[in-house]
Amino acid sequence: MDKIGCLRSCCSRFAGPSLTVGKGKNSQAHIRITYGFSLLKGTADHPIEDYHVAKFVRMRDQELGLFAVFDGHLGDTVASYLQKHLFTNIIKEEDFWTNPDIAIRRAYEKTDNEILSHSRDLGRGGSTAVTAILVNGSKLWVANVGDSRAVLATRREVIQMTTDHEPNSERERIETRGGFVLNMPGDVARVNGQLAVSRAFGDKCLKPHLSSDPDIQVEDTNSEAELLILASDGLWKVMNNEEAVDLARKFKNPLSAAKRLTLEAFNRDSKDDISCIVVRFKR
Repeated sequence: MDKIGCLRSCCSRFAGPSLTVGKGKNSQAHIRITYGFSLLKGTADHPIEDYHVAKFVRMRDQELGLFAVFDGHLGDTVASYLQKHLFTNIIKEEDFWTNPDIAIRRAYEKTDNEILSHSRDLGRGGSTAVTAILVNGSKLWVANVGDSRAVLATRREVIQMTTDHEPNSERERIETRGGFVLNMPGDVARVNGQLAVSRAFGDKCLKPHLSSDPDIQVEDTNSEAELLILASDGLWKVMNNEEAVDLARKFKNPLSAAKRLTLEAFNRDSKDDISCIVVRFKR
């Protein structure tokens, strides 16, 4: 199996009606990085729509930590497609190793075009995405579309590395593209009264008014880095960044931290699927 094929097989599916968890670690000697993931199914009467990636792989004598949360809507097919193909598409970009920013942006666009071209098979739904690529334990590239979020905690500060793409904050862009923002039904702003995020993969019917262009941030994960948390909005709707970090810091084991975060969000009456990955840095 080639390395890209191996990468595809390493992505695992959350399944089942209850709590699903997993853990892993890197293989570098100079830095110990461990991770744990947890997903708790929401109360909605449909199959779980969140997918994830959490894995270390070696390519070109480099170690890549690949972490992602994909939060599907109107079905799970787009989130499933992203789990299988998005990281593969990023790494296949010829300038990934020299200019990850350009490679990530181009791969997001290409992947969205693939999804739209297969909309008959993938359905009318869509998905948010937050992806993190950790290169040799020292350089972190984070990208997102939608409202799944990544937060990096250092010894000195808590850094939100993603932008929550909400319709009200991007109203001008949506209206310029012929769409509108409506706070009905309910009090949540929605694109054309339908979708509560302003950027997403898929959503063919709304795509003229939506963007899949990611916001991208990069950070050096030096000796100050402690934790990286990736989670769907099922967690962030009921917990702010500092609360999540404070709770995760109570656990040396990132699996225990991820489990506790999802359970805490559930106890705070989050109705959505709650998915969470916690990455811990130790030097």
